[in-house]
Amino acid sequence: MLRLLHGRRRARPLLRRLALTGTALLAAAAAIPEAAALDQGSGPSGGGPSGGGLSAVIRYTENGIPHILARDYAHLGFGTGWAQAADQVCVLADGFLTVSGERSRWLGADAVPDGSLSSASGNLSSDLFFKGVRDSGTVEKLLAVPAPAGPGKEVKELMRGWAAGYNAWLAQNEITDPACKGAGWVRPVTATDVAARGLAVSVLGGQGRAVDGITSARPPGTAAAPGAAPPDTTGTDPAAGIDPAAAAEAARAFFDTARYDMGSNAVAFAGSTTANGSGLLLGNPHYPWQGGRRFWQSQQTIPGELNVSGGSLLGTTVVNIGFNEKVAWSHTVATGTPVNLHQLALDPADPTAYLVDGKPEKMTTRTVSVQVAGGAPVTRTQWWTRYGPVLSGLGGGLPLPWTTTTAYALADPNAVNLRGSDTALAMGRARSVAGVQEALRRTQGLPWVNTVAADSAGGTLFTQSQVLPRITDELAARCSTPLGRATYASSGLAVLDGSRGDCAPGSDPDAVQPGIFGPGRAPTLRDAAYAENSNDSAWLANAKQPLTGYERIWGTVATPRSLRTRGALEDVSAMADRGGLTVADLQEQQFANRVPAGDLAAADAAVACAALPGGTATGSDGATVDVSAACGVLAAWDRKADSTSRGALLFDRFWRKLTASTAAKDLWLVPFDAADPVRTPRTLNRAAPGIGRALADTVTELRAAGIAPDALLGDHQFVVRGGQKLPVGGGTEALGVWNKIEAPWNAAGGGYPEVVHGSSHIQAVGWDGGRCPVARTLLTYGQSSNPNSPYSADQTRLFSRERWVKARFCERDILTSPRLKVVWPRERR
Repeated sequence: MLRLLHGRRRARPLLRRLALTGTALLAAAAAIPEAAALDQGSGPSGGGPSGGGLSAVIRYTENGIPHILARDYAHLGFGTGWAQAADQVCVLADGFLTVSGERSRWLGADAVPDGSLSSASGNLSSDLFFKGVRDSGTVEKLLAVPAPAGPGKEVKELMRGWAAGYNAWLAQNEITDPACKGAGWVRPVTATDVAARGLAVSVLGGQGRAVDGITSARPPGTAAAPGAAPPDTTGTDPAAGIDPAAAAEAARAFFDTARYDMGSNAVAFAGSTTANGSGLLLGNPHYPWQGGRRFWQSQQTIPGELNVSGGSLLGTTVVNIGFNEKVAWSHTVATGTPVNLHQLALDPADPTAYLVDGKPEKMTTRTVSVQVAGGAPVTRTQWWTRYGPVLSGLGGGLPLPWTTTTAYALADPNAVNLRGSDTALAMGRARSVAGVQEALRRTQGLPWVNTVAADSAGGTLFTQSQVLPRITDELAARCSTPLGRATYASSGLAVLDGSRGDCAPGSDPDAVQPGIFGPGRAPTLRDAAYAENSNDSAWLANAKQPLTGYERIWGTVATPRSLRTRGALEDVSAMADRGGLTVADLQEQQFANRVPAGDLAAADAAVACAALPGGTATGSDGATVDVSAACGVLAAWDRKADSTSRGALLFDRFWRKLTASTAAKDLWLVPFDAADPVRTPRTLNRAAPGIGRALADTVTELRAAGIAPDALLGDHQFVVRGGQKLPVGGGTEALGVWNKIEAPWNAAGGGYPEVVHGSSHIQAVGWDGGRCPVARTLLTYGQSSNPNSPYSADQTRLFSRERWVKARFCERDILTSPRLKVVWPRERR
C-alpha cells in the first residue's frame, strides 16, 4: 500500500527543517535517513520506508508533477518507475507487451498496435519482430558491452531500479484505469524489459519503420505466409523492374520529417539578445497525444550528483528533454537518414547465400514462434546478413523484391545503440552548452534527433549529433547501385553494392561504435545569437550563419524550407534583433499562433475569390458553387490560428485542398531562391486553376457539415475531456504554425474533434542570476492517461486557455507548494 505522509501535522515540521537546514540540496539529502527513522519510530501509520530494499521520496506538486529524491541511481530508478506506473500503468504495460512479442497472444493477431514502438501494421508482424529480438539475446548482448559503446553503470542501475519500482507499484496498488483493469497481460517486468523498450525507441527511425518488410521477406520459391505478399520468383534483377524516379519519390516521402507523427520546434537565444545576458530556451516537441510515445514530467534528484527536471518518454528512466540549474535543452526530429540498404548479389545456386568479393556467405536465420489468441502458434523465419535483416520493402511505396539474383538488406547502426539514456543522463548533469556538447560527444546515443540548448552564461548550441551510418558522398558515388543513385539524392538513403567489401561504411576515429560518423562530423553551431530548428536540415539553424559542408545523409543544403521553418526563422530572428528577451517572450511566441501560409496567401486568395465570375466556382464534382461569402471571410481573417479566430478554419480547409492538388511551381509566382530562402517561394498565383476548385470544395464541405465560413476555430478544433469541450488553438504542418496541432477531419464530429499529435511537453526556460532557473512548462495532454485521474486533463485545460505551469525546481519552491503531497514508496521483501 502506498504510504502517504498525511496532513500537515507530520509533514510540515520535517519539511520546514529541510528547507532551513544548510543548503537546499544538503537538506534534501538529509530527508532520506530522517524519513526512514520517522517510519521506524511511528509504526504502521508512519510515513517513510523501512525493511530494506529500494525506496525513494516523491514530493508531488501542482498538476501531479513528481519531484523524485533518492540516494543513488538504483533508488532514483525505483522512484521513477513507481511514479510512472502510478500515472501510466496501462500504456506502459501495453508497451512491455509489445517488446516481449506477446500482443497476439493476449490481444489477437489482427489487432493494430498504437505505433509508439514500431510501424508494424498488426500485432503479428510486431510480435514476430520483437520476439525475434528477444530470442536472439540482442538486448542482453548490448547490456554486456562495456561503456562507452554500451550503457554505463549508472544507467544499468536506473533500469534495475525502474523495473523494481514499476513492479512494486503493481504489487501494492489496484489498477483503476479501464484500459487495463483486470487484464492478465499487466505483469511485472525486468531490467532487460526496460532495456528492450529503450532499444525499440532507438530503432524507431530504422528497423522499427521496416518491421513489416523484415517479417514478410521470403526467399524466391517459398510459399507466401497467409496475408503476406507472394515472393517474386521471376529470377529477374529487380533493379531493372524498379522505376528509379518512382523509387526516389517513395524514399523521399518515406524519410520526409514533415510526414512523421513526431516533429518539434526549438530555439535557443544567446545572452546578447536577452534582458540579463543569460540564455533562453523554448522547446516545443510535436509528439502523439495518445499511446506509448507520450512524455511524462518529473524532477530527478540525487543530492550532490544529479538535479534535473523535464520530460521523459514513457518507459525511459531519464529526463530526455529538460533543464537544470545551469543549462536547458530540447530535441527536434532530425533529417539525417539513420539507415542504408545493401543490394545483395545472390549465389546462383542458393538464393539464401550472397556474394562478398566473390565468396558466398550463407544468410543466418531467426525462426520465431508467436502464440496467438484462439489459434495455433505462428512460426516464421527471418533472414539476416552481415549487414542486417533482409526485407521486402520500405513502407508501401518502395518494394524491394527478393529474387533468385538479388535481395536487399537493411543496415541500422542504432540496432546496436543502447546509449540513449547515457546521453540524456550526461546532458542532465551538464553545466553549460559546452557540457552538453561534451556529453553528446562522449556517449553518441541519440538516434534520430537534433539538440538545441542554452545556458545561464548566455551560450547557445545547435547540433545534429545523431547516430548515422558513415556514408560519405564519395562512398555513395563509388558504391551506389542504380537504385541507390536515385534514392541517395532524393532522401539520403544509400543503396550500396553489397557484393563489394570496400563498399561497407567506414569508421571515424572519434566514433563510439564502428561504422558511424564521429561527433566531429555532425553539423554544429555554437554561440550564435539564436539557434533554431523546426525539422528541416541543419542548413538554416541560423539564417545569417548557414551550415554547409556536411554529407547528403545528414540532410540537404540550399533547398526549400517548410513553411513552419520559414515562419519560425522570421519570428525568432525578429525577436533576436529586438533584444531584451525574457521567458515571457518565449511564452508569447509559443501561443502567437501566427499562420505563415495565411500571411503569404490569404489576401491574394481573397482577391482571386472576389474576381470569380458571379461569385461562383466549379468543384471537383463539376458542380457550380456560390463561394462569395468566403471571399470576405478570407480578407477579414486575422491570419492567426487562435481558438477565437474567425476564418482560420475556412483557410485551413482551403489551403489543404489547394496544396494537395497544385504543384509548388504552379502555386507561386516567385520561385524558391537559395539566396533568399526564408522569403521564397512567395506571391500566390491568383490565376492558378486550383484556387477556384479548392474554394468550391471547401465551401461545399463546410456547408454540408453545418459550419459557417466565419466560424470560430475553437468551436470546431477541440478535444472533449470529462464531458467538457475544450477549444484548441494552433494549426497543421501545411499552415506553418509554430504551435503545431494535427487532428483528423471529422465532419460528423464537428470538424477536428480530437488532437492526435502536436505540441506536447513545452518548456520555456531562462535564468535571472539566482540559484533557481526561471521555467514555465506545459504538458498538453496531462500526466496520466487514466481518465479517473485528476491529472488526465488538467494541463489540457491549461493548454486550451494558453496558460502555463510555473516550474518548481529549488527545494524552497517544492516544499512551499500548496498542493504538496509526499510519498515514500519502497520495496517489500
